[in-house]
Amino acid sequence: MAIGMSGGTDSSAAAAMLVDQGYEVIGLTAHMWKDGSRCCSLEDVERARKVCSYLDIRHYVVNAQDIFTDKIVDPFVEAYASGRTPSPCIYCNSFVKFGFLMDRALQLNCDHLATGHYACVQRWADGKYHLLAAQDANKDQSYFLHRLSQKQLAFLLFPLADLPKPAVKAYSEERGLPIVPRGESQDLCFVEEGKLPDFVERRDPSVIKRGEIRDPDGKVVGHHDGLHRFTVGQRGKLGIALGERMYVKRLDQENNVVEVAPRPGVMKSVCTLSDIHWISGEAPAGELVCEVRPRYRSNGATATVKVADGTVVFDEPQFALTPGQAAVFYQNGEVLGGGWIDEVP
Repeated sequence: MAIGMSGGTDSSAAAAMLVDQGYEVIGLTAHMWKDGSRCCSLEDVERARKVCSYLDIRHYVVNAQDIFTDKIVDPFVEAYASGRTPSPCIYCNSFVKFGFLMDRALQLNCDHLATGHYACVQRWADGKYHLLAAQDANKDQSYFLHRLSQKQLAFLLFPLADLPKPAVKAYSEERGLPIVPRGESQDLCFVEEGKLPDFVERRDPSVIKRGEIRDPDGKVVGHHDGLHRFTVGQRGKLGIALGERMYVKRLDQENNVVEVAPRPGVMKSVCTLSDIHWISGEAPAGELVCEVRPRYRSNGATATVKVADGTVVFDEPQFALTPGQAAVFYQNGEVLGGGWIDEVP
């Protein structure tokens, strides 16, 4: 049994639980990034090593820097340069944690790969593997796993699926795990907090382009230094004062324009998705009525997914449907799949 370890509380506790259950466990840590990392640096490798030493299990470090740069970082920068807001954790789970790392686990003749993710995998009577939300709704990470395949799910174990975060913390303390507190993991592990625009500019200086900020009437109300500094729904740091709260409504890459509007102008009911993935491996016929979450931490809303063309029509308008983010389909707590928000008419 291999387990992906970052040196944090969740993966360390999951590893200890597997050891306590009698599994022969091997710790695998992917070294993915160096500068400014919060979960995949050499410092985290050392954290994981200490936990594995305490648990008396083998620990291997896998150099994933090349694939992380190619599959995660470069597309991340390209998305911001094109006026989109990417979700790198989803790509990382698909290509690195449950792709590259899984391959290494197979090479070590492991029968499963476990992680500290808060999600649940079950094999049902239909013979297929189903991805379900975790019991702890505040920590549920199933949204980030919606692009996993049947082959990947068959190989995965999530020991924390039924546990609330406080119970995991209590267990790690009782077990005496040598974990150095560092706060909750952040979405952008490879970007220093508050330094996202600087990071994008360092890797692609061409994103620095002065452009206009326009109100709903097309009037120029300000200027900006690059679309990468904005995301749909953003309210702060716009550099404008119009007497009412304004939000980013749209990023027009063709004209290098940031369009702003009052909150009602950012409410939309329709979006189109690209590259839809179905966890079962089969798309449903016709239309699907389900709960759609257009971003992480969204409570979700009832919508109709038109499978043929990827159109999603929400029953009620949603705030800030954002190109580049994932819209994930849920039904009775199960993740059916999802796709990338491509256009918002």
